[in-house]
Amino acid sequence: MDLGLKGKVALVTAASKGLGKASAMALAKEGARVAICSRGESIELAAVEIRDAIHASGGTANILALRGDISVQADIDRIVSETIAHFGRIDILVLNAGGPPPGNFLDFTPDDWTATVNQTLMSAVRLLYAVIPGMRKRKEGSIVAIESVSVKQPIDKLILSNSVRLAVIGLIKSLANEFGKDGIRVNSINPTYTKTDRVTNILRSRAEANGTRIEDETASMINAVPLGRMGTPEEFGATVAWLASPAASYIHGHALMFDGGAVKAAL
Repeated sequence: MDLGLKGKVALVTAASKGLGKASAMALAKEGARVAICSRGESIELAAVEIRDAIHASGGTANILALRGDISVQADIDRIVSETIAHFGRIDILVLNAGGPPPGNFLDFTPDDWTATVNQTLMSAVRLLYAVIPGMRKRKEGSIVAIESVSVKQPIDKLILSNSVRLAVIGLIKSLANEFGKDGIRVNSINPTYTKTDRVTNILRSRAEANGTRIEDETASMINAVPLGRMGTPEEFGATVAWLASPAASYIHGHALMFDGGAVKAAL
């Protein structure tokens, strides 16, 4: 199926690894021109890995790697301006930020909450202010926020994520109401545990707290998923590419669960 992404320009944040990198890979495989950003040198390595993977399958990839911290306004301004200078515009914005640390309420201080709001919510707000005006002027665009199933079903020992990600969902839903008339689709994708380094760290933290093994915590996690396994980054990336693409042209204001059936809520 042709998703209609050939020649589109996508900006994917926090894309040096994990779900951000998987999203960039999938978009590039579909022919999108992709800018990726992250704070460290690993973003250049991610760009090389994406190019090499696509070349190995007989395709070509146009990837722009940019260093920057999306919790810093000046970095966001530079990332967006360099993407537009290189590619001419931004058609797709994939909002991603590193997940807040695991823990319970009393494990954190008010300063930890402030840092999480800045990292998870305000990074999205700043990026949206930087990108939406151009989309609105062209009367088209697609925004996908990577959040978590915790917005539907809170997850134990993830109090920061459970709380602040809901604020992003409220923002996304409100933007869908406001900018749909301008041809801008706004959605979120909300994964449960997927095979990434962050999930490995969460499992390790749980094992240490519970006096168990990572294997035990993994089995417990998988038992809660009707499909009986974790999702893969490749499956996740393909879903983001579809949701961001013209193939999903009537999907708008939607919080898509990527969870193998783990969320038990009917709606």
